[in-house]
Amino acid sequence: MAATSGAEIQPVDLHHFPDGETLVKLGGDPAGREIAFLATLRDPDRLALPLRFAALTARELGAARVGLVAPYLGYMRQDKRFHPREAVSAPIFAGFLDECFDWVMTADPHLHRNPSLSALFRIPAYRVATAPLLADWIAANVPEAVLLGPDSESQQWVAEVARLAGRPYEVLTKHRSGDRQVEISLPGSAVFRQGTPVILDDIASSGHTLIRTLEQLEQAGARPATCVIIHAVFAHGAEEAIRHAGAARIVSTDTIPHSTNAVCVGELLATEMKVAQCAT
Repeated sequence: MAATSGAEIQPVDLHHFPDGETLVKLGGDPAGREIAFLATLRDPDRLALPLRFAALTARELGAARVGLVAPYLGYMRQDKRFHPREAVSAPIFAGFLDECFDWVMTADPHLHRNPSLSALFRIPAYRVATAPLLADWIAANVPEAVLLGPDSESQQWVAEVARLAGRPYEVLTKHRSGDRQVEISLPGSAVFRQGTPVILDDIASSGHTLIRTLEQLEQAGARPATCVIIHAVFAHGAEEAIRHAGAARIVSTDTIPHSTNAVCVGELLATEMKVAQCAT
């Protein structure tokens, strides 16, 4: 990513005190420079406050502009009040980042009930689409793929990956009644039996959507499926459970570092960052 963007890399040192507080130290002098912090926010509760300290320190020390490249942007899924008195976390967290940064960039954020990042952020916010990268990987590695989207909300981006890969697709029906209670229904057509099922999911956390889909495919007599995931959050035991459910292969992008990473988004993010800088 640094090579493509022409950026200089400097570390941010985090020192954790015994009482749980964190001391942040920037690795280089930000005075007069354009600064972009690279931080995937898989664990936002642990990272958000040190990230705020780092951004505001860079600004205090004279940075010309301070941006955030968050390949995975947490807290985007709670985008409505599902039950009384719940916090709607997505706009609240966006407001938190608004106060710290001049711009933000992320890859395929969860925007199911928000039309765009601009509906959440007051600062310029850029969404990078991984569909071309996923399509290239599928075309090269699963030439007989039939793409399956986990629910109606995945329709648009699964259709785009299928179009770019030149493969058919279907969208499943999902009903979620809890964090780990998910029911999946396969489509009425049998197109998924005509090739190798490739299940696309934007975020795999508990893994239960993928597990239920794999179980349904096995019962329907389909070939062992490949799971392609954009953001490999993977709560404890999720990857093992997905493999146990029959996944032939699990592949993810590297928006979150994980052993399943096979699709690199760094150059795409760097290219889009250069475009964004030219536009501002």
